[in-house]
Amino acid sequence: MLRSLLMGAALLCAPALANAQVTLTSETSGPGSSPHYIDTTLAAVLDAAGVAVMQITEGATLTNSVQAVAEGRLDMTPAPLILPFLMARGIGPYSGIGPEKGAELAENLRIIFFHAGSHQTFSYYNSNPIDDIRKLDGKRIWNGPPRGAALTSGRAMIQLLAGLKDGEGYEGVQSQWNDTTSVISGGGVDAWTIPNGLPSGREIQLSAAGSITMHDIPSDLYNSELGQQIVAAPGHAPFSLPVEEYRAAYAGNDITIVTDDDTFDTYSTAFGQAVSKTMDEDLVYKIVSTYLASKDRFFAGNPMGPYLSLTFGDINGRDQGACGAVQVKMHPGAVRAYTDAGFTIAECLLP
Repeated sequence: MLRSLLMGAALLCAPALANAQVTLTSETSGPGSSPHYIDTTLAAVLDAAGVAVMQITEGATLTNSVQAVAEGRLDMTPAPLILPFLMARGIGPYSGIGPEKGAELAENLRIIFFHAGSHQTFSYYNSNPIDDIRKLDGKRIWNGPPRGAALTSGRAMIQLLAGLKDGEGYEGVQSQWNDTTSVISGGGVDAWTIPNGLPSGREIQLSAAGSITMHDIPSDLYNSELGQQIVAAPGHAPFSLPVEEYRAAYAGNDITIVTDDDTFDTYSTAFGQAVSKTMDEDLVYKIVSTYLASKDRFFAGNPMGPYLSLTFGDINGRDQGACGAVQVKMHPGAVRAYTDAGFTIAECLLP
């Protein structure tokens, strides 16, 4: 993993460092991903405001990062909301710690803001086309990192599209985030399903090696009982956007978007920015207040910004993928920052 100290603009660097109260450690996903964009932008605005300097490890496996925050070894990380759900039960990637310890660790987590970090897509190179995305028997498909929320979501996509389980009908291929582009573009897989921002820097990188086609979930599958179960599963939220707007986001790149109607329909990966419940309340208040005041920076700093469903407003819980199967609480400092900014927060999220 690449270690980097992310600083603000050069003209703001000196006063920011002079006024910074703390240095925060953080881990995020690889460059080109939406969590990476959110974290690096957050680092820049906090530095420029003199609130804190964030020392970020890129390309992390967020399953490990969330556990590190819960154990007090890390200050902050973007958390796919399925992870606190799994941790609290001691299942999935947290089966090794068991339900009792898992529940104890999950109780240490608090969320300071939410975002829809990505949405699931299915793609392949046109030089090796998939004739029918419902028939994937015998294919090698990249479906996520070695473990964690993205792998769970990727496997769910193939199960919905083709009724197949990883290792039973198709061969799932996994790699660390930083190796994803090289593994896929190297020709070792027939297709890939991946959580993407819009536009996805990773898909654009992949299209540089050859034209690609990207699919949403066909309407009959999306609206099926299994489809709706997956859309509403812990850590997911529905995603739908007019297909012409979706295509416009990739204009100028060798990417073909395929849907069966006039919308691009799939499911988002719901994220919360996780910290420890013991983080100083005034510090969290400053972080979140600075975040809320920086909406224009987040929206304008990257083409994917406006499509990330960043919570610069009221939080009802449902739209954030919380207050259902996923039960998380917000940090008191975050609640105070949102309230002082004139926003409301659902009762189920209050500490």
